[in-house]
Amino acid sequence: MAYTGEPFWSLSAHEALERLGTSERGLAREEAERRLARSGPNLLRPEKRTDPVYLLAAQFKSPIILILLGAAGLSLFLHDPTDALIILAIVLLSGLLGFWQERSAASAVKGLVSLVKRKARVLRDGREAELPFDEVVPGDVVSLSAGAGVPGDCLILESKDLFVSEAALTGETFPVEKAAGILKPEAPLGQRTNSLFLGSDVVSGTARALVSRTGRETAFGQVSERLRLRAPETEFERGVRRFGYFLMEVTLVMVLAIFAFNVVQKKPVLDSFLFSLALAVGLTPQLLPAIISVNLSHGARRMAGEKVIVKRLASIENFGSMEVLCSDKTGTLTEGLVRVHSAVDAAGADKERVLFLAYLNAFFEMGFPGPIDEAIRASREFDLTGWVKLDEVPYDFVRKRLSILAARAGANLMVTKGALASVLAVCSRAEDPAGGVAPLAAVRGRIEALYDQLSQKGWRTIGVAFKDLGSQASMSKQDEAEMTFAGIVVLDDPAKPGVAETIQRLRGLGLDLKIVTGDNRLVAAHVGQAVGLSGRRILSGAELGRMSDEALIRLVREIEIFAEVEPNQKERIILALKKSGCVVGYLGDGINDAPALHAADVGISVDQAVDVAKAAADIVLLHKDLGVLAQGVLEGRRTFANTLKYVFMATSANFGNMFSMAGASLFLPFLPLLPKQILLTNLMTDFPEMAIAADRVDPEMIERPRRWNIRFIRNFMMLFGALSSVFDYATFGVLLLILRADPAQFRAGWFVESVVSACLIALVLRSRKPFPRSRPGRQLLAASLLIAAAAVLIPFTPLGSLFGFGRLPISFLAALAAIVAACLAAMELAKRAFFRRIRPESS
Repeated sequence: MAYTGEPFWSLSAHEALERLGTSERGLAREEAERRLARSGPNLLRPEKRTDPVYLLAAQFKSPIILILLGAAGLSLFLHDPTDALIILAIVLLSGLLGFWQERSAASAVKGLVSLVKRKARVLRDGREAELPFDEVVPGDVVSLSAGAGVPGDCLILESKDLFVSEAALTGETFPVEKAAGILKPEAPLGQRTNSLFLGSDVVSGTARALVSRTGRETAFGQVSERLRLRAPETEFERGVRRFGYFLMEVTLVMVLAIFAFNVVQKKPVLDSFLFSLALAVGLTPQLLPAIISVNLSHGARRMAGEKVIVKRLASIENFGSMEVLCSDKTGTLTEGLVRVHSAVDAAGADKERVLFLAYLNAFFEMGFPGPIDEAIRASREFDLTGWVKLDEVPYDFVRKRLSILAARAGANLMVTKGALASVLAVCSRAEDPAGGVAPLAAVRGRIEALYDQLSQKGWRTIGVAFKDLGSQASMSKQDEAEMTFAGIVVLDDPAKPGVAETIQRLRGLGLDLKIVTGDNRLVAAHVGQAVGLSGRRILSGAELGRMSDEALIRLVREIEIFAEVEPNQKERIILALKKSGCVVGYLGDGINDAPALHAADVGISVDQAVDVAKAAADIVLLHKDLGVLAQGVLEGRRTFANTLKYVFMATSANFGNMFSMAGASLFLPFLPLLPKQILLTNLMTDFPEMAIAADRVDPEMIERPRRWNIRFIRNFMMLFGALSSVFDYATFGVLLLILRADPAQFRAGWFVESVVSACLIALVLRSRKPFPRSRPGRQLLAASLLIAAAAVLIPFTPLGSLFGFGRLPISFLAALAAIVAACLAAMELAKRAFFRRIRPESS
């Protein structure tokens, strides 16, 4: 059900509820299910299709494959139907292989991402339930508080001090105040103060709202539909795309040239055409997308085993390439279980009244639950019999305070707690140790000295103040003035055991940690020392504000601790690190972390984070622990390393075959391989490469961050492809000049040499180390040996006759074995020389 007629922001709450066939108690579960089935999931764009029929069809969408299928079909009537059927069968089998891999990869990723879906608090059958965003339908009534994402375009039914960030939709950086009301139908988007929009997030306050539009019907959905918004391309995706274009261009030129040469030599045109198309299939690493998907999904599953959930597969590469990690200290470097150490007055003496006022404030606070409120409530339980909450002004990141108004026996007391400087800013008096009141100016120096003393010991502090509002039954931010300072609540959040060793481990992996915190520089320095950071230079938010972007870019790598940082400065730090040439990760879980998470090369959040942070993150940790993150980085690097192995092996082998085919076509009076033989060769060499995802990775391959390097891969491909081609020509010479092979034996000999050498060369090139010192994974080794053995046996079986291979004498096999052995030795020597010339991190 959706609106017709007037827009929802021009209706009263009663009219809107009536038009959507719902009530303030929300929808019945059965009705919600009917609406979901009718309108579809609440998504901006349809989920990527992973149904079997679509995935299978996608394996055959390559233009080369389609042309080959058409040409093979044509040859059923004009040429040899047996050959055409064999070609069709091989292409189908190759497609099924890719389908099976992509199907398993898609299922694994879908299961992992479902673990960290954004959820909304929705009223169903009058009771509140947490549901994924994609199950929210028009007519649902949702409850919103600080940190929550808005699950659709909504009309506000009621709200309290509601501020919403609409930056994703309007570009407006500052939060916008919202409240219930009725507006004119022509009110522009930026002035619809009674409405909430999909893509926005609650910064502070609370609300109940009626969902009026979902998915592509929302304002954000219409914008994204027009702009076709998509996630920014990662460096890895960009590298794969550019490399694919390079392969396509070279392959197209070579294939056209080979076809022309064959026609000029008066070879059968249809055979030459099929040969060229089959060669294009054989030369193109057509399984590269499937291999990448399989490797990344395999890595995502392993990372999930380490409590790291990957929301976007392509981010795994950036995760492994990460050189700098920026993180808050609370819960990451410290235990995150804040405890009250003491409550003191302006003179530093313990005072129970300070703790009572803080408890009163925390007990009635209804906004986003924070660890400090929980710590205060857990420290001691006071009897609040007779106290009634009248009003609340929620915490926000500008005021850095939270106030509640509570009443007992006719007295209305306003209690404020928050950052000490922010609380002192609204005070004019302070309680003295004797219970009297003194002007704040008279004791401010003593309070600030106490603050410095506590901070140097690593204690966190919050200020507490109060004000008698007489008979006033409500309040606003303007009432936070002329208050009386009560004292300081001292909080303890010690460093996690073993975190210093974890940081050293990260450094050993080439990953530098930088603390980015809103806490004061003294506390930050104390924590930094406790966890092993030198803290040789601390940059405060005030200093950062006075610094130009150019100066920050030059200095940012040297800073280990950024303290007293404002929320909007976090993104600036991340951007400066990126501009200085670093691959940057940001670990955040708060409302104000979303811009920095978006700006980072890899945004990392935790499962307990607010919705806005989880939505912005690429990676979600199930435990906020640097040890978990370190294991995830290693898994990310293993995944990247195994993906590059396929790229190295497939491209070098394919280009070697291309050079060999081009040369053989020039001087041979017959086609060096028949189209069906080329496709069989390609299919058989694909099988071992599918096992690369589970291959072992040498420690030196994951000890440092590595990036996609097109130039390195191109050089690798050219060198080892050309070297492979040299031994192909040696095979031609032995077969033609020494063994006097006929065309059927020539093709059988080259098929055997090509498949066996490709399988065994893969075992050599998979590692920088000499082959005996780096054992391949069992699956890769078994697949390589089995395929190599099958290639040797095929010419001696009925299958060999079907494919047009001649039987090979023992002397042929002995000569081919010698050539393959020489090829492996040459590859090993070339590998040592090649890697000796480059730095490990450059690949």
